[in-house]
Amino acid sequence: MQKSECHGDIRLRNNRVTGNSQRTESSPQIKHRTTVQRSKSSSSTSSPESAIKVHPRPSDKLNPKTINPFGEQSRAASAFAAVYSKGGIPCRLDHGSVRHKLRWERAPKDLPFDPLLVTLAEGLRETKHPYTFVSKEGFRELLLVEGAQEKAVPLLPRLVPVLKAALAHSDDDVFERGLNALGQLSVVVGPSLNDHLKHLLTSLSKRLRDKKFKEPITSVLQKLEQHGGAEEKNKKLYSDLPRNILAPDLNEVKLI
Repeated sequence: MQKSECHGDIRLRNNRVTGNSQRTESSPQIKHRTTVQRSKSSSSTSSPESAIKVHPRPSDKLNPKTINPFGEQSRAASAFAAVYSKGGIPCRLDHGSVRHKLRWERAPKDLPFDPLLVTLAEGLRETKHPYTFVSKEGFRELLLVEGAQEKAVPLLPRLVPVLKAALAHSDDDVFERGLNALGQLSVVVGPSLNDHLKHLLTSLSKRLRDKKFKEPITSVLQKLEQHGGAEEKNKKLYSDLPRNILAPDLNEVKLI
């Protein structure tokens, strides 16, 4: 009986030793697996691809309003931008070393003004390059061609509301482009613009409060008077202006 009990005790002890050795062998394996998993996760997070950060380009700081007119982000940003990106404006910006210029696909004198001149006028309200330059320079160059008066006068009912929107714009650069376009149009169409001036002069009177626009507005008023035709008709046109705002300036340009 004692021998059997001794043998039983020896077996139990052997089983315990074997179990402990299995546990001690398995514990380093578990630690090793955990270490491998941690190293994999740390290596994935510290990989060059995940560490790459997007930094602004120097050109973004130099010209933050410049965009790619043919890029995805600019599609249908505005009516003018959509037309330009689809090739609806028959000219492109030619980047020169000194100054930019337009490269026309056809001679401007051979281009129909309808609807090109109106579209360019709508582009005056753009605030990003190259739309700002293309619309401003395209409008100016189109009005310089031979026979521009005959082509532009029928478009005045559509041009005037567009110019009015530019003159009423809160952006100073947009207003200035609209003001220059109004002066250029006045030189070309002459007295034909008189019937539409009442829609434009209110915006000019509001901007006269700003000292930096006093001189350019006065210059445009002089052009309107010079090319507007009969003096009596001009009297009636300017009689509706707010006198408390424009009276001193009208004296400077000799408008009665």
